[in-house]
Amino acid sequence: MDTPWNPRHLDIRAFARSSGLLHGQTSLAQWPRLQAEQFEGDGKGSVDWRLQGAMNTLAGGGGEVMLSLRAETRVPLQCQRCLHPVNQTVLVERQFLFAADEAAAEAMDADSELDVLVISRDFDALSLVEDELIMALPMVPRHEVCPQSPPASAQDEAFADAGERAHPFAGLAALKNRT
Repeated sequence: MDTPWNPRHLDIRAFARSSGLLHGQTSLAQWPRLQAEQFEGDGKGSVDWRLQGAMNTLAGGGGEVMLSLRAETRVPLQCQRCLHPVNQTVLVERQFLFAADEAAAEAMDADSELDVLVISRDFDALSLVEDELIMALPMVPRHEVCPQSPPASAQDEAFADAGERAHPFAGLAALKNRT
């Protein structure tokens, strides 16, 4: 009998021991923090995700709980050159180790190239997927070649109609000339 794993309430240790596999294609509307990063997005995209549990056997006979994560989506972001939408493909492939508590996680993290999280019997794996996708978003999204020229101007309209302005130190010069 297959265990019906719930990615929102995942028993990580049991999932890893059974080499559990979860995957899905979920509407972007179900990822509110990721959707908030969109530029003029309609939420009609989707996120393809996959979670695989595993036990990493240690030399002493014990095992480390591992979780492999893969997620991919296309998110419309604002191009920082032309300020128009640019669809960015975001791909995340990560592995995580799990420790019994914060102290153990901190100790393991110093020796491991993988990120170490605290194990839980009620782990929200989809929040982890969303976190990783958000962290993988480009800091400066842009087109390779912008389809339109940037809406730039060398003159600020607010100051264009101001006309000639007095020199800011003209008042001081007038005081100096009085003496």
